[in-house]
Amino acid sequence: MKARDLMTPDVVTVAPNTPVMGVARLLAERHISAVPVTDADRKVLGLVSESDLLRQVAGREDETPGFFKSLFADPSRMAEQYVKSHGRTAKDIMTTHMITVTEDTPVGEIAEMLEKVNIRRVVVLRDGRLAGIVSRADLLRALVSPPTTAPSDTSDEGIYRTVVNEMKKQSWASTFYTTVVVKDGVVEFYGYCGSDDYRRALRVLAEGVAGVKGVEDHLVVGPLYVYS
Repeated sequence: MKARDLMTPDVVTVAPNTPVMGVARLLAERHISAVPVTDADRKVLGLVSESDLLRQVAGREDETPGFFKSLFADPSRMAEQYVKSHGRTAKDIMTTHMITVTEDTPVGEIAEMLEKVNIRRVVVLRDGRLAGIVSRADLLRALVSPPTTAPSDTSDEGIYRTVVNEMKKQSWASTFYTTVVVKDGVVEFYGYCGSDDYRRALRVLAEGVAGVKGVEDHLVVGPLYVYS
């Protein structure tokens, strides 16, 4: 699945000179948490989020730093914070350092970005212009959506082939040390493994295969070199 498959394409945007109060009102009325700032060609200049608006309140509450704090404060950083807390338009308070992706970016890569950088959304670009937004909510909707793939072969033989093929795709799994048996929709694992994590991973893998009614683990845990 790619970004284009789950992004929100019809994104509400604001112009750089939109008043801050207008942006706040827009977020409240549309029940959204952020809005891209774009120019006339839909090139993304920045993003105004609820966090940026909250800095307006927080920044004004702490306008005068203490004596010792001012000694070590970075003047450039203080000037930037002043603009964020006193700016009157979207271009003053917007965040310009954004994470962007293309429509072909895999969903898994986007999820990793959101987790690693601890952000709530990424901007999707098409030829350098705004194409959509992928948020954490979009990823969650994709997670709970029913699969659209063609029905799998749920016979014992079909389940066996699917489980073995999935194991071969995983670098942690071993079809050499692990034997798979399927009886009446129940997947049974025999052989040896190096840890309980491996056993849990195999169970999760099997439970994700269509037609599986249960999983039985008969693996023996121990250093694999003993059984080589």
